[in-house]
Amino acid sequence: MDQFISLVLVSGKAGLDMALYILLPMMVIMLAIMKLLDAKGVLSWLCDKIAPVTRLFGIPGLGVFAALKITFVSFAAPIATLSLMDKNGTNERHLAATIAMVLTMSQANAAFPLAAVGLNVGILIATSFVGGLAAAAVTYYLFTKSWDSREVTDEDNTAPAHYEGKKSVLQILSDGGQEGMRLALGMIPMLIIAIFFVNLLKALHVIDYLAPLLAPALSLIHLPEASVLPLVTKFIAGGTAYVGITIDLVKQGAISVTELNRMAGFATNPLDIAGIAIFAAAGTRINKVMRVAIYGGLIGMLLRGVLHLIIF
Repeated sequence: MDQFISLVLVSGKAGLDMALYILLPMMVIMLAIMKLLDAKGVLSWLCDKIAPVTRLFGIPGLGVFAALKITFVSFAAPIATLSLMDKNGTNERHLAATIAMVLTMSQANAAFPLAAVGLNVGILIATSFVGGLAAAAVTYYLFTKSWDSREVTDEDNTAPAHYEGKKSVLQILSDGGQEGMRLALGMIPMLIIAIFFVNLLKALHVIDYLAPLLAPALSLIHLPEASVLPLVTKFIAGGTAYVGITIDLVKQGAISVTELNRMAGFATNPLDIAGIAIFAAAGTRINKVMRVAIYGGLIGMLLRGVLHLIIF
């Protein structure tokens, strides 16, 4: 019982430190900036300009908005956009392609905190968009080619700014910062639970058994045995828990900056048990197309992973 209580306390402290000193400032600043760009119409203008190109990959205008949200806000930010697409009649081919893209792309709540310990965010975002477009195209033209292909109509519009009336820049930044704070604080319970689960696996020596089994495969892509823990954490507990474990290992010297960047192509995305469950719950039709979207997301993730192995 003493060991259990100790694990709880250690996990709680680690989760709070991560949320308050890394996630919170990152989320507040990034969401404040995104809210300002949204309120001033910059995001809508950008989506309108990009949509004719992304439509070739099966991604409608709202899909572009979802891509920007996951890249610069958090993995949870596109949920509202996906829910809107689910409800407003976006055909299922476009819906599946958009979800595949989102599952492939880098989530801001993982990418930006890891930048503090050496992650190359510029390359990460570039490979994110390449992998996301590839995942969407494969899903749209291969996995769903026999589905209804009616043209997107009303739903092919970007989401408007959500501000009513006239607000000052400071008010908009404050609103965005408060939303970022709510997102960061809302992650604390899951973060603590995820870190506790990982610590429990370590205490039960499950990781010790997995490490030798996975080490040969990881050595082929020049990753150390220490990377087993963050990768297992990511695909079980999600990106937020992955960030906490990875930052700690980088600070300890168990994982180098180069190895961090090599892992990033495979790990900085919401394609995990937690992420899939959260997105699937966003709408009935989203849940219906999730299986094929996962197939597309896996292809996009593998492409991103290979690009990072080549670059780093």
